[in-house]
Amino acid sequence: MRYLFFLWFLTCIHLSEVRSQSTIDSTGLPGDHFSLEAALDIFKKSSNPEEFEKKLNQENNKINNLDLNDDGDVDYVRVEDHHEGDVHAIVLRVPVSDDEHQDIAVIEIEKITADSAVLQIIGDEDIYGETTIVEPVVIENGSGKGGPSMSDESLGLVVNVWFGYPCVRYVYRPSYVAYVSPWRWHHYPRWWKPWRPVRWGLYVSWWRPLRVHYHVVPTHRVVRAHRIYIPVRRTSVTVVQRNQPVLNQFRANRKPGVTTKSTTTTTLVKGKRGTAVSRKQTSKVAKTGRDGTTRKTEVTGKTGAVKTDKGVVAGRKTTKKGSVKNGKVKKTKQQSTTTKVGRSKGGKKAGAKRTTKRSRSVRRKN
Repeated sequence: MRYLFFLWFLTCIHLSEVRSQSTIDSTGLPGDHFSLEAALDIFKKSSNPEEFEKKLNQENNKINNLDLNDDGDVDYVRVEDHHEGDVHAIVLRVPVSDDEHQDIAVIEIEKITADSAVLQIIGDEDIYGETTIVEPVVIENGSGKGGPSMSDESLGLVVNVWFGYPCVRYVYRPSYVAYVSPWRWHHYPRWWKPWRPVRWGLYVSWWRPLRVHYHVVPTHRVVRAHRIYIPVRRTSVTVVQRNQPVLNQFRANRKPGVTTKSTTTTTLVKGKRGTAVSRKQTSKVAKTGRDGTTRKTEVTGKTGAVKTDKGVVAGRKTTKKGSVKNGKVKKTKQQSTTTKVGRSKGGKKAGAKRTTKRSRSVRRKN
């Protein structure tokens, strides 16, 4: 009898924790049932967009928990790739009816050099209440591979997804034809069978650990891909009207005086042989959250590669500053990384030098 009482007590504690998590994280919007972090993680493990679409819609992967048309079954998520040159906008879209579609998110990819690319996944504001941007991060306390990183209090470093994401390399193959899902409303693959959505408390427990590897950030890094996506964005009047009361409440609950300002400038220059690349990006963000915490971030980056007549001299310098102010405590972090790669005059000796400086300060008001 005591054993049964003990099990009942543990169950009550667990349910209490789940309800608490739901109260903190749940917005009541459809985005609660589609994890951007999980979608990005499964994209990383996919070899091509078609496989990515299949994994999104497999029940055992526990990613898709959407029911936008409110019929009691999980919806099918289509994948469409829109691209121009070296930029891709891979759209995740749900057929709501014969003539209505609702975008869930878009994975935006930009190729920087021959063997480097960056990406972000952007959740649609009608689904998540506001534009939600998620990107992969480097874990500093892990194996140490992949370069330095900053904590969640900063924007973090831009991660090169060229080698770790087979799907990225696939879409940049010379023979690649942009993938557009052949499936539509009431015409789905034979292997797919819809299932009943699970409750929010259970769903959130599946993908919460992924927040360590994928962070929400306030700035668009992949600017050109986002410009390609904007004209092809699709929204459903039915979905928007059904969620309008919750959407209005969500936006009303945000603390008045929220300010967000972001400026991004990107320049890409290639030489005659494609050996000279220059890119400059500047972003400034100031945002006050519902908890009264003010977060400021400044990012300045300059990358250059110049080929001389005696070899190759390349340089890169990036400086990131992040500050968080809450009440009487202000934390400031700064990281500066300089990388130089060159050859000797004879071209036989090659070397690489990387210098990283980090500083951190905590100030308290009397």
